[in-house]
Amino acid sequence: MPQTAVHDAALPVHDGGEVDWARVRADFPLLMREVHGKPLVYFDNANTGQKPLPVIASQDAFYRRQNANVSRAVHALGTEATEAYEGARNKLARFLNVRADELVLCSGTTFAINLVAYSWALPRLKPGDVVLVSRMEHHANIVPWQLVAQRTGATVRVAEILPDGRLDLEALYRAMTPQVKLLAVTHVSNVLGTINPVREICRQARRHGIVTVVDGSQAVPHLKLDVAAIGCDFYAVTGHKMCAPTGTGALWARREHLEAMPPFIGGGEMIKEVSFEGTVFNDPPHKFEAGTPNIAGFVGLGAAVDYLESVGMDNIAAREAELLAHATRALQAIPGLRIFGTAPDKAGVISFLVDGAHAHDLATLLDLEGVAVRSGQHCAHPLLQFFGVAATVRASLAFYNTHEEIERFAAALRKVRQLLC
Repeated sequence: MPQTAVHDAALPVHDGGEVDWARVRADFPLLMREVHGKPLVYFDNANTGQKPLPVIASQDAFYRRQNANVSRAVHALGTEATEAYEGARNKLARFLNVRADELVLCSGTTFAINLVAYSWALPRLKPGDVVLVSRMEHHANIVPWQLVAQRTGATVRVAEILPDGRLDLEALYRAMTPQVKLLAVTHVSNVLGTINPVREICRQARRHGIVTVVDGSQAVPHLKLDVAAIGCDFYAVTGHKMCAPTGTGALWARREHLEAMPPFIGGGEMIKEVSFEGTVFNDPPHKFEAGTPNIAGFVGLGAAVDYLESVGMDNIAAREAELLAHATRALQAIPGLRIFGTAPDKAGVISFLVDGAHAHDLATLLDLEGVAVRSGQHCAHPLLQFFGVAATVRASLAFYNTHEEIERFAAALRKVRQLLC
């Protein structure tokens, strides 16, 4: 069966002309529902993105027509399932501009970073070595390094940020001492929206012989990526933030790293031969893909890549920049509202507080108005400690959101502020 047969829903192909954003929005059925009797405004996209019809259809079609395990059967269904699964790897590799045989498919960024921590860092770090981590990292790019440091005697050192939410690049480059063996940095902050200049950061790290790990979770849904041009050693992505099913993602790594790294998890598929005298492991990337994967999920990831490419990542970035500018102006007009993260180069994320109101109360009352936002520490405790707050409200935008939704959000926020303050 041809690979394209796994879904029937049409893609919103655009031939360089104006994008019909209403048509694009109509591809996302969840956005049509109501919450508490009011039309849903979904502004929690940094947490997870919604799924378009082609992605949803791909799941149904796979289970109806192709469901079989991959790489373990010579029958037709097994062959078709394997082709669809590997087809997703090829699509994602093209999307990121990397080689498919350097792309490990996994459950997401958390798994990907832990793979680097335990398979690359754990065998190499020693007492006196330093892992340099930025202040704005998600816990998934902090905790694994702490765990490995505890086991190796290495230490974790913090690269600080500036008050507007930018990385302090001068301080970062000064911190690249001979003791630093690895630098972990996010491409886009999940709290501040700051887009870090990862290409320049990785270039500086290479000059010092420092291996780089970039968390791309918040970048891959919003930016046109060229991971090869970034020049990092490892790049992690999560599927569910880029319109794909949950439980999907990938780690890109330089081939020489993958070949030198031992397996992270043992089992089936990651081996060539097993005996009680020893095991011969498979070639990368399959060496790191033990067990039955989320096959249908990765078929959906391939469909999500097709969808994003059909809309156009340049179009998506431009649309989200317009929405961000509108939302920022609307929030700045609300008295007593403070925005955290005002870097000039930002993705569509706005974290804020209103004087006299707790973040959770704001989010709860906004939900009653049909507006879904996030409240809390956003898996970034050290970052919020820098700003001296216990929690923030986070509104995060996607290309399928609308200017009308921003106006409804601002009106709901003004109403909630009157109730709380």
